[in-house]
Amino acid sequence: MKKIFAFLTVGILCLSLAGGCGTTGAAAGNGGGGTIKVGGDLELTGGQAMFGQEAQNGIKMAFDQINAKGGVLGGKKLALDVADNKSDPGEATTAATKLVGDNVVAVIGPMTSSLVAAATPVVTDSKVPLITPSGTNAKLTMAAGGKVQPYIFRPCFIDPFQGQVGAKFALGTLHAKTAAVIVDQKSDYAKGLADTFISNFTAGGGKIVDQEKYASGDKDFTSILTRIKGTNPDLIWLPGYYNDDGLIVKQARDLGMKMPFAGGDGWDDPSLFTIGTPAALNDTYYVDHVANDSPDMVQFVKDYKEKYGHEPNAMSALSYDAANMIINAIQTANSGDPAKITAELDKLTGFKGVTGEITIDPNTHNPQKKAVIKENKNGKGIYLTSVSPS
Repeated sequence: MKKIFAFLTVGILCLSLAGGCGTTGAAAGNGGGGTIKVGGDLELTGGQAMFGQEAQNGIKMAFDQINAKGGVLGGKKLALDVADNKSDPGEATTAATKLVGDNVVAVIGPMTSSLVAAATPVVTDSKVPLITPSGTNAKLTMAAGGKVQPYIFRPCFIDPFQGQVGAKFALGTLHAKTAAVIVDQKSDYAKGLADTFISNFTAGGGKIVDQEKYASGDKDFTSILTRIKGTNPDLIWLPGYYNDDGLIVKQARDLGMKMPFAGGDGWDDPSLFTIGTPAALNDTYYVDHVANDSPDMVQFVKDYKEKYGHEPNAMSALSYDAANMIINAIQTANSGDPAKITAELDKLTGFKGVTGEITIDPNTHNPQKKAVIKENKNGKGIYLTSVSPS
């Protein structure tokens, strides 16, 4: 933050003495140079690297498409300025500080809730809007006193919604009467999904027979799995990220545990099947944002495969939508001023995204969307059903 203060002090001095010696984010967006910079605070390395890499692909595709059509604001091109947050909260703060210093007009990312929370004070102090494509913790868009965080937005549903959907699916479709829960104690995302699943599962008549904790990056889960095995639950709720989930499920199968596992959108990455194995991951399920064979996704999937050589996942689709939300805000505001972009995002209504129609609630900055359930089968996540929480 000291760097930002120094930058602003020098800028004010230059303006007062010489009529200006640089550009603010707003001026850069609406003035000369022909380029509007949007920041990407993304997990390109570290534990959730696949999320950030897929996000970067989705954002770049959206920008390439609009640039090929002539850009925005009479011919300006959109450029993605990426900072790797290394899947670490401290690095997410550093990345956000760097991007704000680069005069970006908006930031996309981080992808994970703990990192979004770390970046929020930086963009809020600088009054630059941030869209997290997949940060689902309910608290991210809400400030103290129940007021909305003015600069934080998202196109994804939130953890309470995932927890409700997961519990409804467990009770109604899997007919689970008992469940055990394994939660990453350092993850706001995982704790949020665990809490809402537990409250909804028990409210629906289910019983939680065991709750176990771990820390992301742990490699040996034998002890907690052995304790759970002794309770013989109908289901294990595992609301973590793919890099831990695959390993936990594989070790459970090695211990002879045959019950189904279920979790949230953090499961959604192809490397889940190399960290675990396709056979071990059969009879596992997760809540997700969209299915690749849905009508809204068909063209996006085709374009993405042509560009990158593999199918997108929910992270790339949500990031594509986040990028297009910013494009829409710039065009609607007819400006690259961060304040005007923020105002347009705040009142976004009926935006047609590939993950569904998005209307931002100005009181929460959240959309309300249906969720899909995917079943992992023979090394691939397959659409099973759509579920609403009520």
